[in-house]
Amino acid sequence: MKICGVELSGNDAIVSLLTLSDGVFNIPDCRVAKISIGDANDTAKMRDFQFSFAKLMQDYQVERVVIRQRQTKGKFAGGAVGFKLEAAIQLIEGLKVDVIAPAEIKEGLKRNPLLVPFKETGLKQYQEPAFMVAYACIMK
Repeated sequence: MKICGVELSGNDAIVSLLTLSDGVFNIPDCRVAKISIGDANDTAKMRDFQFSFAKLMQDYQVERVVIRQRQTKGKFAGGAVGFKLEAAIQLIEGLKVDVIAPAEIKEGLKRNPLLVPFKETGLKQYQEPAFMVAYACIMK
């Protein structure tokens, strides 16, 4: 199974690919670590973002996308652009997309702790939340 974890931050969808085969997970190389949008109020730019994301998932044959859920209010609430990006991803035809609550991610990591330190994965530090959501879901 190939899964893509997504962390939405500002105008970026930060991605981390993960595969699980025979109980062993692998982090495939990916040509991008994040997909950005300039002006989320521009319909053409939103379509470009959606197309780029869909193409990336198709190229890497991703079976499932998991997005880390953000708060809707309060100090750490997600911005409007992030929610637009989330909707654009969820509406991609033929792509299985789930939004996972942080509590569910935390519970998954508690049941299946990461066996190697994140620094040894070879991913960039800002990809850690995207990786963790993918890892927690793939190890379920």
